Amino acid sequence: MFAESPLLSLTIWIPIFGGLLVLFVGSKENGGFEARVIALLVSLITFIISLPLFVYFDRSQWQMQFEEFVPWIDAVRVNYHLGVDGISMPLIILTTFMTVIVVIAGWKVISEKPAQYMASFLIMEGLMIGVFASLDAMLFYVFWEAMLIPMFLIIGIWGGDNRIYATMKFFLYTFIGSLFMLVALIYLYLQSGTFSILELHQFKIALTPQILIFLAFLFAFAVKVPMWPVHTWLPDAHVQAPTGGSVILAAIMLKLGAYGFLRFSLPITPDASHALDDLMITLSLIAVAYIGFVALVQTDMKKLIAYSSISHMGFVTLGFFIAFTIFESTGSFQGAAMGMEGAMVQMISHGFVSGAMFLCVGVMYDRIHSREIASYGGVVHVMPKFAGLLVLFAMANAGLPGTAGFVGEFMVILSAFKANFWIAFIAALTLVLGAAYTLWMVKRVVYGPVSENKVATMEDLSLREGLFMAILAFAVIGLGLYPAPLLEVMHATVDHLVQHIAISKL
Repeated sequence: MFAESPLLSLTIWIPIFGGLLVLFVGSKENGGFEARVIALLVSLITFIISLPLFVYFDRSQWQMQFEEFVPWIDAVRVNYHLGVDGISMPLIILTTFMTVIVVIAGWKVISEKPAQYMASFLIMEGLMIGVFASLDAMLFYVFWEAMLIPMFLIIGIWGGDNRIYATMKFFLYTFIGSLFMLVALIYLYLQSGTFSILELHQFKIALTPQILIFLAFLFAFAVKVPMWPVHTWLPDAHVQAPTGGSVILAAIMLKLGAYGFLRFSLPITPDASHALDDLMITLSLIAVAYIGFVALVQTDMKKLIAYSSISHMGFVTLGFFIAFTIFESTGSFQGAAMGMEGAMVQMISHGFVSGAMFLCVGVMYDRIHSREIASYGGVVHVMPKFAGLLVLFAMANAGLPGTAGFVGEFMVILSAFKANFWIAFIAALTLVLGAAYTLWMVKRVVYGPVSENKVATMEDLSLREGLFMAILAFAVIGLGLYPAPLLEVMHATVDHLVQHIAISKL
C-alpha cells in the first residue's frame, strides 16, 4: 500500500509549501501566533508521514524502495527520481524528527520575524529530505544547493553580532565546494549519458578519471562534514547561528556530506576510494584527535560543541574508508560492514546528542545571554532538572556506554582494530578527549558554588523546554540501549555497498 504511494514527495513538498503558507500568514498583522501553530502542525504532519518509511521498509532488500519516477528534462535525461534504502531512510526520519524539536524550541524564543524563522526551517527540511531521497544526480544537486539559502538567511537574520561574516564564510565554503561536484557530475554525464545515480554506480571508469572525480566530490563533501582542514567555517557558523540553526546544522547538515561519500564517492569511484583511503583515514584521525585537543581549550560553549562535532564526524568518515584496509588485512567483508554500520549509527546518534547539547546552551543563553563557560557555575543549585539532563547529554557526548554516543564509536573502533592497531588506538583517543572537554565544561557550568547573581536568578525548565529535552533524552537512551532496529534497517544495504566497492571497475 505505502510502497506505491508518493510518500517521499509528500515528505519533501509538504514542509516546503507549508513554509510558504507560514510566510503568507505571518505577513498579516499579528500573524505570529498563527504562523507558529501552522509551522508546528506542518512539522508534525511531515514527521508522521515519514514514519511509514521505517515501518513498511523491507529490511531484507538492498534495492531502493518507495521509488517515484517522473521525466523532468527529457533533452538531457534529467528525471524526478526518488527512492530510499537503508542508508538514506534513517536520515530522513532524523530530519523530520529534529525539525519538530526545533519548531518547539523556537516557539517563544524568536520574537523578531517568527513566521519567517519557522518558514525557513520548514523549507530547509523539505530540501534536505530531497537530498537524501534523490536518485538523479542533477535533482540531488538542485536540492543540495537550494538548502544553502534558508540556512544563509537563518544565520544572517537571527544570528549574533558577527553573523554577516559567519554567513558569508559558510556560504562561500559550501558553494565553492559544490561547484567541484557539479563539474564531476557533468563529466560523468558526458561519459555515460545519464544522471541516474544507480546507473552511475555501475558505470566503468578508468583510474585517473576516477581519482579526479573522487577529488571533486571530496571538495564538496569534506566541506559539509566538515573534515580537517576545511572545517574552519563551522565554529563561526555555530557561534553566530540562533539555537535552532545550530541544532539543524549539527544534527542534519553535517550528515549530508557523509551521505555524499556513501551515495557518490564510494560506489561510483571505488578504485579511487581504495587508492586514496590512506589520505581519508589520515584526515579522519586528525579530526578525531587534533580537533579534540582544540575543543579542550575553548571558553565558548558553542565553539566547544562545534569542535566536538568535527571530532565525532571524523569517526564517520573513518568508518567508511577503513573498509579497504580491512579487505587487505583480513579479506573479510564483515569487519568492513561493521565499520560502515557504526559510522551510520554515529551519524544518527550525533544528530540527537549534538542537537541536545546546542539546545542546552540555548536554554542557558536565553536566561543570561552568555555562552562563555566562565559566566556560569553552580547551575545545579538553581536548575536541578535542567542540570540532570545536561549531564546526561554530556555523558552521551563523551561516549558513555548505555547512551547513543557509545554505540557507533565502539563499532568503528572495533572495526579499526581489524585493520590496524594504531589506527584504532588513535581513534580511541576520542573517548579520553571527549570525556576531558565535556566533563571540564560540565564541572565549570553545573557544579561548584553559584558564580554570579545572574546565575542565581535562573529559573528551571519550563514545560515547553522540558518537553523537547525529555524527548531527546528518551531518544539518546533508547538508541544507546537498543540500537537493533536501526542496525536491522541498514544491514542489507551496507552489505551490498561493501561487496560493490570490493569489486574493481578497472
